[in-house]
Amino acid sequence: MFNEKDLEQIRRHSLTVEQVEQQIENFRRGFPSLGVVAAASPEDGVKVLSKEECERAAALYDERRNELSVVKFVPASGAATRMFKELFEFVNEDKRGKGIDVLLNNIEHFAFYPELKSVVADFADDKAVVSAIVGKGLEYGAKPKGLVTFHAYEDGARKPVEEHLVEAALYGSANGVARLHFTVSPEHEEAFRALLAEKVAAYEQKYGVRYDITFSQQRPSTDTIAVNPDNTPFRTDAGELLFRPAGHGALLSNLNDIDADIIFVKNIDNVTTDALRADTVLYKKALAGMLLGVQEQAFAYLRALRAGEADLALVAEFVEKSLCVKLPEGGADAALLERLLDRPIRLCGMVRNEGEPGGGPFWVANADGTQTLQIAESSQISAEDMHLMKNATHFNPVDLVCGVKRADGSKFDLLQYTDPATGFISSKSSGGRDLRAQELPGLWNGAMADWSTIFVDVPISTFSPVKVVQDLLRPQHS
Repeated sequence: MFNEKDLEQIRRHSLTVEQVEQQIENFRRGFPSLGVVAAASPEDGVKVLSKEECERAAALYDERRNELSVVKFVPASGAATRMFKELFEFVNEDKRGKGIDVLLNNIEHFAFYPELKSVVADFADDKAVVSAIVGKGLEYGAKPKGLVTFHAYEDGARKPVEEHLVEAALYGSANGVARLHFTVSPEHEEAFRALLAEKVAAYEQKYGVRYDITFSQQRPSTDTIAVNPDNTPFRTDAGELLFRPAGHGALLSNLNDIDADIIFVKNIDNVTTDALRADTVLYKKALAGMLLGVQEQAFAYLRALRAGEADLALVAEFVEKSLCVKLPEGGADAALLERLLDRPIRLCGMVRNEGEPGGGPFWVANADGTQTLQIAESSQISAEDMHLMKNATHFNPVDLVCGVKRADGSKFDLLQYTDPATGFISSKSSGGRDLRAQELPGLWNGAMADWSTIFVDVPISTFSPVKVVQDLLRPQHS
């Protein structure tokens, strides 16, 4: 199947022939559907906090944060291609959708308008205006979302990277240091560094913190081979194999390299303005405080189990009520309880379903007889189980607070808590030719399948993603 040139290409990706052959076999067999049992809801699996509970949990985190190492982990490698898709279609194909009219009729309301004015001579020429946004001018069509101007302020506009600096100062700092980690594409890292070099000092002075900022890139070893529709290896016009980045699940290795007591995970485009940030800060702190409380109790029960001094009924009650695991009907022995206590923990903010795209919270049946909470995408659910999605009250905004340390203070190897059978296969194209692509288990889906998962209802005000450029006209970004 592979020639010598192929073998060298595989080696350059730090992959083995066996791994690539397994990827091709995944295409042939497909991935099994997730064993969803029911949608999680406020009555069953999604915790809804009272105002007092929220404030108490946030206060616990504030009390303890200076004893902890805290990192804000921001996946920021995505290009803004989808964000400007309609603009490209107008420029390249003369397809003028409704979004173009919305864009042009409100052009002065976008935070990037002052920058646009400096590169556009004639605002009466619609195509020239749109071309200047995505092409020569602002060149947003070739930039990642993190470097697109989102918000206007009296003292100047901000890009998403800067809003994450603000968030890190407000809820992600400890002992005066705000640690951030951005995952970026190799071709954009220099631009991220240049922007931060220009901006960081002002934010340090404004918020009284020092920033410790690091970067990483998706590893070539996480790329997956592309195949033709008949599942044979796809070859480029030059006769080479085509390897593609394997989705956000490829970032599990990057997350695994982070050594911290608490890791906040949030997408680069899910940011709002100073005026609307209070809920975000409060609930991020509350999730972290809840994590600390649950983790402390889990560690105590784990030590008691290992010393042979635990009341199994009390431990089982904690696992079911606090760690959100439905134990087998016949109960659980000490070995199963120990395994359920000794694994990473994540608190996931869930927002009420208002029609936004995104995975949802579900109860999933496992081989050991337990049922646990998982974030499931629609593509993971079989046709016969799709009706369960109609009962979903919430969806996932990628709002995670992670505890990745063991009771003894050592770090979990997160690669051991993933489900490799929960990958994705999608239809793509390259050079005008159809292909099939494979993604690794999603970072907050299958990549965290064997974590302890707790879902918490958070207000919709904490969710303000920018999927298309017109989203910047929403109140959350004005």
